[in-house]
Amino acid sequence: MLPHITATRFVTPLREGGSLPGLVEASDDGTYVVKFRGAGQGLKVLVAEVIVGELARRLGIRVPEMAVIDMPSAIARYEADEEVQDLLNASPGDNLAVDFLPGSFGYDGSRPPSADEAADIVWLDAFTANVDRTWSNPNLLVWNRQVWAIDHGAAIWFHHSWPSRGADASRFAVQPFDTSEHVLGDVAGDLAVAHARAAATITPELLAEVVGLVPDEWLESAPGLGDPETVRTAYTDHLTRRLENASSWWEAAR
Repeated sequence: MLPHITATRFVTPLREGGSLPGLVEASDDGTYVVKFRGAGQGLKVLVAEVIVGELARRLGIRVPEMAVIDMPSAIARYEADEEVQDLLNASPGDNLAVDFLPGSFGYDGSRPPSADEAADIVWLDAFTANVDRTWSNPNLLVWNRQVWAIDHGAAIWFHHSWPSRGADASRFAVQPFDTSEHVLGDVAGDLAVAHARAAATITPELLAEVVGLVPDEWLESAPGLGDPETVRTAYTDHLTRRLENASSWWEAAR
């Protein structure tokens, strides 16, 4: 299970990207970037953050630690900004906390990761269909001279189509991935070797373990997916099917 903490103070909004995350102090004396369940992108973004972020960790890619953070409703009372207050009022209960990396800066190519690290990130993005790692939006930070991967909410797009397409994993399983615009494409090492490394690590059992980290209440039902366990099984099935069909999307990615 992800650690569970409680927010003690909302510090400031972070007005970047398509959502409105906030810097929050918590009961463990840590400071976190919180992604709110009440944001316009909804709970599925939090699910993608957990699944893809934890897969990255299993591959040895540096990602900030994550936790489930309870946002008490009383916190909204002390926020003067109406937009932020509305967001806090829409997000009581469990939200996603991502460890804040103080002094980090956005990736600009001046401190690239090693060739193997870059190739591993490219593989992960191809596997999870994460289109949000280009120069226009790298979603990488440099902290302590090392590259950290962040913001995976745009990956595993298949769950957004569940209301109309049910839980059919066949389309996602073979969907090609274009790496030509990837921010690390020019520094990545041998992608075939990266695939071999990843295939030795990412197993159906590990996929089920990572999906199991998502809180039940974030797993939204859809036609044919009536309870959290069924939704969890659908996530695992989609990712397992994609892993089994690597020849359909990885060769195109390379």
